[in-house]
Amino acid sequence: MSVKKDVEQMFPGDGELTEMCDRDQEIYKAGVQKFSQLGWKRLTIVLIVEAVALGSLSIPSTFATLGMVAGVICCVGLGLIAVYTSYVIGQVKVKFPHISDYPEAGRQMFGRWGYEILFMMLCLELLLSAGSHCLTGAIAFTNITGSNLCSVIFGFISAIILLLFAVPPTFSDMAILGYIDFASIIIAIGITIIGTGVAASNSTGLQAVNWSAWPKDNLTFSEAFIALSNIIFAYSFALCQFSFMDEMHTPTDFPKSVWTLGLTEIFIYTVTGSLVYAFVGQDVKSPALLSAGNLLSRVAFGIALPVIFISGSINTVVLGRLVHGRMFKNSNIRFINTKMGWITWLVLVTVLTILEFIVAQVIPFFNDLLSLISSLFISGFTFYFPAIMWFMFIRGDETSTGKKIAFGVLNVCILLIGLIILGAGTYSSVVDIVSLALPILLCLCEYLPE
Repeated sequence: MSVKKDVEQMFPGDGELTEMCDRDQEIYKAGVQKFSQLGWKRLTIVLIVEAVALGSLSIPSTFATLGMVAGVICCVGLGLIAVYTSYVIGQVKVKFPHISDYPEAGRQMFGRWGYEILFMMLCLELLLSAGSHCLTGAIAFTNITGSNLCSVIFGFISAIILLLFAVPPTFSDMAILGYIDFASIIIAIGITIIGTGVAASNSTGLQAVNWSAWPKDNLTFSEAFIALSNIIFAYSFALCQFSFMDEMHTPTDFPKSVWTLGLTEIFIYTVTGSLVYAFVGQDVKSPALLSAGNLLSRVAFGIALPVIFISGSINTVVLGRLVHGRMFKNSNIRFINTKMGWITWLVLVTVLTILEFIVAQVIPFFNDLLSLISSLFISGFTFYFPAIMWFMFIRGDETSTGKKIAFGVLNVCILLIGLIILGAGTYSSVVDIVSLALPILLCLCEYLPE
């Protein structure tokens, strides 16, 4: 059978194929096959790469702010909500297979303007998130080396490593690195938990650690919401789910991935946050690896380097695929399997990495950067957008009136939670960033010529 007939049978009714020469048809066929190799197990891994990284490193400091009881409740409660909204996203993707990314879901909901707004939101979120990984890389290298070298240099080195890991354009390729990524964060967390536990028991004893079941004294509104936003950031896997599922060969398998990831995250975050906080107390730092003591924190950061850079690079890949696919929507260049495809891809991810480096230098406050990302964007991608999708696309599929009412109430609550996070969380993050940055700016002004 000729390539043309073979391709037409695989992709019937695809208007692009009718005007293609044989070589273009071969490129098209190879490109589609290249981006259709993801199974549910690898989907779970790439979702883990996306989610279980920086978020887990900020959870113990969140417990120190909110207290043990509220910390556990928020970790479990927000985790279950994230699993549910991720399930809704999967339902929408299966119902509308042409939705290849979150902006396309925006088009399905609100038309052209929905696409443009969500495209901009997703680009900014991925850029800020990858920038936070660049910042964490600089913190890691500073801690490992114990050097007084300018953090900008370590940030530049981190950006180069992020760029190298972002070269593979398919998520099935990234899933291979994901196994290293997951092992890295689990070992690093284990070292941190064991190290802080041993240190606490050897010094004054665990009973003397100043942890509390309740929120810390004189807790301000901004501090509470920043702490809550860090948990929200840790459950931010939904924003890339459309993109990941678009490469699945059997999209209906998505519930296995969603539940495996969700329960894994809830367990890791709750155990990490509660144990490290119980061992260190109110003095726990963020990222949590800094609380393991000088030697152990160096070891933990060294082991955590793969997760810092692999998880960061997948944000660059998702962002790159989003922009590259839009730029070359009607060209075989989008498949990144030709010379021009690779040239444009490498140039694009290089430009994106430069922007991520700039972000890391402009907002050098780890917790506040995570909080700002959560409030502005993850509030929508994980909370109020999936709730809106349920009312628009899924509600009509429910045959039971009782289920419609129950899920309707649930999605209204999720919608309200998302809007509260958007407003109050953004306000809190900006207030805290300004309060931290103002002394630095005033100090710099003293050196300016009059």
